[in-house]
Amino acid sequence: MNPAIATPEGQSQATSPAAPTLALLNVQRSFGPIQILHDISIELHPGEVHALIGENGAGKSTTMKIMSGYLAASAGEIVLDGAPVTFSRSREAEAMGVTLIHQEFNLAQLLSVEQNIFLGHELRKGWLLDHGSMRAKTRELLERLETPIDPRAKTADISVPEKQMVEIAKALSRKARVLIMDEPTAALTTRETEVLFKQIERLKAEGTAILYTSHKLDEVARIADRVTVMRDGHIVRTALRGEMDEDQMAEAMVGRELSDMFPAKRPASGAETVLDVANFSVGSIVKNVSFALERGEILGFAGLVGSGRTELMEGLFGVRSASGSVAINGAPVKIHSAEDAVNAGLVYLPEDRKENGLILTQDMRRNLTLLALKKFTNVLIDGAAEEAALDKAIVDFDIRAPSRDVLVGNMSGGNQQKVLLAKIMLAEPQIVIIDEPTRGIDVGTKQQFYTFIHQLAEAGHSVIVISSEMTEVIGLCDRVCVMRRGEIAGEVTGADVNEDTIVRLAMGLDKKGNGHG
Repeated sequence: MNPAIATPEGQSQATSPAAPTLALLNVQRSFGPIQILHDISIELHPGEVHALIGENGAGKSTTMKIMSGYLAASAGEIVLDGAPVTFSRSREAEAMGVTLIHQEFNLAQLLSVEQNIFLGHELRKGWLLDHGSMRAKTRELLERLETPIDPRAKTADISVPEKQMVEIAKALSRKARVLIMDEPTAALTTRETEVLFKQIERLKAEGTAILYTSHKLDEVARIADRVTVMRDGHIVRTALRGEMDEDQMAEAMVGRELSDMFPAKRPASGAETVLDVANFSVGSIVKNVSFALERGEILGFAGLVGSGRTELMEGLFGVRSASGSVAINGAPVKIHSAEDAVNAGLVYLPEDRKENGLILTQDMRRNLTLLALKKFTNVLIDGAAEEAALDKAIVDFDIRAPSRDVLVGNMSGGNQQKVLLAKIMLAEPQIVIIDEPTRGIDVGTKQQFYTFIHQLAEAGHSVIVISSEMTEVIGLCDRVCVMRRGEIAGEVTGADVNEDTIVRLAMGLDKKGNGHG
């Protein structure tokens, strides 16, 4: 087996000092008549981070699932320690030391953290489960990840970043020789990301071979020893550390030069107020928040994870108990449910699209029309009208799928997000709340989403964007409310929409506002 894989567009011929632990050789994968992967060859070497990057739909997830036993290859070979292997299921791959950390959490929500980490790998003392050892080991793993969660906590009750750390702890408990990481930092804060990177360095020193996928190209440039770029089911380039900068990675991913990522901001219009929120509280998390939203405005909500941004919007949308006053177009409204919100002209695209936004086991049409089903129902559901709405959504939002009957759970993350955006816009809202609009989405699709959001504002919709990505908040939003500990610490506009001002407010180092905070 050749130690270096020949690929187009300037493949480096340098070799790694050690033979690969795991390799794919000319792997293909088809779903029915549609070929998804074309002759994929990639090697994972001990003590090396190999980044796999590409747009949503490029074939990364399928490649990782074949490596880890979740999918079978249609052709080609998997080679482990120099010998061909066949994984009939993921448990078989795990038994041979190959573990996948899923981007979309593979956790049992009703079980405890401890139970999730050892599910299927329980420690025993004779015939009985050794709960003491499992709890101690869970605590040790979480301390290593600087994540102080009670091992007995129910997984449904912990935050999204904490769930990601539980997934990582679960993988670390398996002592994998090959660790495949699918967007591991998508839900993590900067501090948590640094903790993960320390663990990656530790695993490298122990000789673990790591495959790392991420849409955060600055992370890839920082930690990857080797980078492979996929596009449309093909490998288009593999390069060693330092041979591609972030711009070159992005251009290789999308096959074109990327410039002007964000649409040009419009001058402040002084339009009428569409949404007025006063003294709004959500449980013990959000306290007496007041803000206003103008017609055609893109209003950002920034702040650290745990600052109350998502809880505030869930309260406004009626899925959390809340108190305070809300007025839309000057008229007071009472919103106690998602149905109330939609009827009032307010929609919400949630942070976790798979858990709260989409039905993964249904096709695009059923997902698309669910929120606005009344429009398609007259005793019976009008299937022809639903199909026409799907035709329009596919064109308007550039939804790409192998067929219109594909289950949404089998679509790429970016296309799932497009379906979700099309779904909420079918309700014809005035106010659109979008929580983490581009989490887990590639750079090319991000650019599309920024254009979609800009077009919504241009068309007179009022948009609230919650984002943990500073460049997104600064590049996209006309005005930004910064939250800290459940309150608005300040509000910034114009030239003050910059990283230094926003971070100082989020950290409690400054106060700035116009009276709403």
